[in-house]
Amino acid sequence: MRINHVLPERSEVVVIGGGVMGAAALHYLVELGCEKPVLVERETLASGSTGRCAGGVRTLFSDDLNRRICDESIRRLERFADEVGQELDLRLWGYLFLLATEVDAARFAAEGARMLSPETAREVVPQLDVEGLTAAAFDERAGYVTPDLVVQGYSRRAAERGAHIEQSCAATRVLAENGRVTGVETQRGTIATERVILAAGVWSSELFDLPLERERRHMFFTEDAPAFPAELPLTIDFATGFYFHREGAALALGGREQTLEELAPIAARRLPSLEDLGIRSTWWGYYEMSPDHNALIGAAAEPEGLFYATGFSGHGFQQGPVVGEHLAQLALALEPTFDLSQFDVERFATGAVRLEQNVI
Repeated sequence: MRINHVLPERSEVVVIGGGVMGAAALHYLVELGCEKPVLVERETLASGSTGRCAGGVRTLFSDDLNRRICDESIRRLERFADEVGQELDLRLWGYLFLLATEVDAARFAAEGARMLSPETAREVVPQLDVEGLTAAAFDERAGYVTPDLVVQGYSRRAAERGAHIEQSCAATRVLAENGRVTGVETQRGTIATERVILAAGVWSSELFDLPLERERRHMFFTEDAPAFPAELPLTIDFATGFYFHREGAALALGGREQTLEELAPIAARRLPSLEDLGIRSTWWGYYEMSPDHNALIGAAAEPEGLFYATGFSGHGFQQGPVVGEHLAQLALALEPTFDLSQFDVERFATGAVRLEQNVI
């Protein structure tokens, strides 16, 4: 990948953030005819939330717009090698939601999920303890992929076609005059521009006023787990947030707890055989949480020329392909493929809040 080290003085569009949103936006900017857009990343590509997520992709959401975005994003990941030139390890082995209440079971059924009995769920994952479960919901068009591969594919394709990528180059301020964007100030100089795509995850609110909260999420990686199914669905105990999936020959697992000591009893309750597996490594990353657990996507009223996407509350990676294209279309004043205006941050001022309930 050709990555430059001399900061351009000017660019038609500057992208802030080198996660999946920024990389996808950069790719689509080039695809849509933008010459030499610039991406600046505070550390390295995919070093933020994208590189520290489970890589899940699914279609079971309570918000229909999220379902449609994710369905299309999965289609694009399936075509990724042909369209972007990067082979992915997309494993559409499903999502298995374990449900403890009749209320949750009824809601997932109404959303179109394939409903399973607890006993049938145990046939899918024999190691489960299903005591206390009411039902399970299986999302067949779901699974997981390595996030770094997606970011590498988008950024490499964009760089090969003229995009400029600067790593270790944190944006410190979006410059504006008379209510309009005029540039981006970075630790290594200023880039003049009239259009900025802000896709910096939890750091977005440091550059533009957005209602974001940071929430740490930890992942743990076990020793090899040969007894588990080879094609293991990403399995979630919906009431507690505990989840696990295959990571090579091992398992990756996580939840809402901040330490392994806190997570262990919750995990072992639903998956007792975990007690026989050692933990090899761990990492953590941020969820950028919005007040209604839905994305913040739109064009700023002021400064004009600023376009933002953040606040995905844990389901951002899987929406990257569609949202990245949307950001590029907004920045280039093109008709959007998807109408995402309902995710504009102004919804909180007008009372048009959209609560996403299927947050892990």
